[in-house]
Amino acid sequence: MFIVHVFAHVKADAVEAFRAATIENASKSVEEAGVARFDVIQQQDDPTRFVLVEVYRTAEDPARHKETEHYKKWRDTVADMMAEPRSSIKYSNVFPDKEGWG
Repeated sequence: MFIVHVFAHVKADAVEAFRAATIENASKSVEEAGVARFDVIQQQDDPTRFVLVEVYRTAEDPARHKETEHYKKWRDTVADMMAEPRSSIKYSNVFPDKEGWG
């Protein structure tokens, strides 16, 4: 499994629009064969901060995801909503094992 945490800090006046665009992207992303999970979480004490928890089946699947129309739409839609550039950290799963991701 190839796991990416994407950290997004959005402008205060863009929180609801970012949420809506990101939920739309996540809903379509989980339909991709290479995506095991695509979670969107929002920080409780600072609602302008989000983490996207993207779990891919292979290290090649994030690149395939970035070629989808829904990703490109999301990327372009949220570009001006960012308070700072997005960042990411890549992980490997420890538990559950590959079969545990469904």
